[in-house]
Amino acid sequence: MKKVFSFSLSVIFYLFFGLTLVVFHAYQWIAFNAFGYQAHKKSVDILNFFLLRCLNIVGTRFQYNNSFTFETDRPHIIVCNHQSMFDIPPIIWYMRKLHPKFISKKELAKGVPSISYNLRHGGSVLIDRKNAAQALGEIKKLGKYISQTKRSAVIFPEGTRSKTGQIKEFASKGLTALLEACPEAVVVPVCVNNSWKLQQNGMFPLGVGVFLKLEVLKPHEAKNFKIPELIALLEEQISSQVQHN
Repeated sequence: MKKVFSFSLSVIFYLFFGLTLVVFHAYQWIAFNAFGYQAHKKSVDILNFFLLRCLNIVGTRFQYNNSFTFETDRPHIIVCNHQSMFDIPPIIWYMRKLHPKFISKKELAKGVPSISYNLRHGGSVLIDRKNAAQALGEIKKLGKYISQTKRSAVIFPEGTRSKTGQIKEFASKGLTALLEACPEAVVVPVCVNNSWKLQQNGMFPLGVGVFLKLEVLKPHEAKNFKIPELIALLEEQISSQVQHN
């Protein structure tokens, strides 16, 4: 019965999910071309608010815990574990004051309404996973971008999502490149829990009744650490908060 329920709700979810992406693709295009960055950024924020409402269809609940105050006139590097593609909408919505930008594979640059447009025009970077030099170059470019604009970069050091929620070992090259390009950044570790349960069966059907939690952990001044020490500390912080199921 639960499987039938998840199939039915997943069909409804994808109907509204797809409709939301199509509608906001047009909204983004108008905002960006007619009014510029701030209007486009606002359209992306609202898009992700509605994507969270779409996830409510399959019974997903959200909890965002943050006891820290961010200085919006400084660049931030958000370091997060990665459990599913649904990690991204809550980060964009709940941390919208920091203007989060992402490191994405180049394959997403085309073909996905709203998402592809935002990746191309919103300040994120697109990398070729098969070309390490290109990827590191783009990550450094993102670091310089957030340094100049006082925005934030989101990086998932595990590289790929964890299908079981178990955290994977951090890969250091990308995060090192980002820290070297923006040494004045405030580094914000974020732990996501239970997102993997939405995709434990793949893209269909989605898990039903998931309680997705996002917790901001103690931030750090990048300049106060040697990079290897900071990466080890971030991995320890996040790992200690991951719920094992």
